[in-house]
Amino acid sequence: MSVRFWMCIGVAMASTAGVWWSAGCNGGTSNQLTPPPPPTLQVELVSVASGFTTPLDIQQAGDGSGRLFVVEQGGRIKIIQNGNVQGTPYLDISSEIVSGGEEGLLGLAFHPSFSSNGCFYVNYTSTKNGKLQTFISEFRAATASANTVNTTSEQNLFTVDQPDVNHNGGGLAFGNDGFLYIGLGDGGGGGDQHGTIGNAQDLTTRLGKMLRVSVTCNGTFTVPSDNPFVTNATAAKEIWLYGLRNPFRFSFDHANGNLWIGDVGQDSFEEVDMVTPMQKGSNMGWRCKEGTHNFNFTANCQTQTFLDPIFDYDHSQGDDTVIGGFVYHGTNISALSGNFVFGDFISGRIWSLAQNSQGQWVRTFLVNSGANNLAGFGQDPSGELYIAQYASGAVSRLHQVGTP
Repeated sequence: MSVRFWMCIGVAMASTAGVWWSAGCNGGTSNQLTPPPPPTLQVELVSVASGFTTPLDIQQAGDGSGRLFVVEQGGRIKIIQNGNVQGTPYLDISSEIVSGGEEGLLGLAFHPSFSSNGCFYVNYTSTKNGKLQTFISEFRAATASANTVNTTSEQNLFTVDQPDVNHNGGGLAFGNDGFLYIGLGDGGGGGDQHGTIGNAQDLTTRLGKMLRVSVTCNGTFTVPSDNPFVTNATAAKEIWLYGLRNPFRFSFDHANGNLWIGDVGQDSFEEVDMVTPMQKGSNMGWRCKEGTHNFNFTANCQTQTFLDPIFDYDHSQGDDTVIGGFVYHGTNISALSGNFVFGDFISGRIWSLAQNSQGQWVRTFLVNSGANNLAGFGQDPSGELYIAQYASGAVSRLHQVGTP
């Protein structure tokens, strides 16, 4: 894929044994230190299924079925069940969307009560209204166990006009609070070029933000009363965080409610953000900063307080596009317990991130999925991790070498 995928991070310093570290950058701390894995840990990728076309995301419905839902950029969602890919797509909206580059069917999240209401949500780009827009839409399965969904069940929650074709964000996830979180990029171009201060710093637009809304499976949404800008007369009330460049992939650690974001960088740095529920309303820095580094630090930036990433890295090693992952809570790779597992689309490298005994965030190399290939992570009901391999069209599982 010639066009870079999504958003921003900062510098890191190399050491031996594939371990990198960064000083915390006042991005908040976890409840307790989780040690990095030992250097003896060996991780490999085991193929689960293949034959997908540009897969971007993997989700599970929390319904006890064991199904994995694979999102294809071109507009289809396919099911892996019992090791087999179902022949008929779960959902096919390929005729409705604009796909290619950073556009397409970009994200999927199942309602916490999916088992009873059958509702799920998607994030995609389309020109069906005559201009390029992001659509946040709800679909409803006839029954939760159904393996196909009628496209006529779509109800659009809202659209966001996109001034350019890139930096669309794309992620969706439900938090521990039961609300739907939506990641939107800054509207594209380069350097957050739109508006006087850029979209990400502008509270009147949803672009460059993490949004938070309440959905009740009826095709509408409301704004939670404790959203940080509900009393701001001019702000978009859905905003939970601002100052983001392109939060393509993010997830919640449901053990503590912390939000983990991979924010794709501009030219120099990629970043990982960890945001606690108490840090709502934070300014994540873009375009004033790229990771922990000043970018376009104009006069409006000088009065702002920023929540820096907990970790950032530069492009000097061939890494160029961060892909946010999950905190590992599985049982098959015990050495990764509590570690955040993430990667980079361009290099294909996959790492863990954890704090050492001094509280420093340490990045440890795990495995390489191939250049221009790592587009997203998935987590099954047991907490085991999977990756969507964009170029090779496969879904693989992280596995510890030498174990069953």
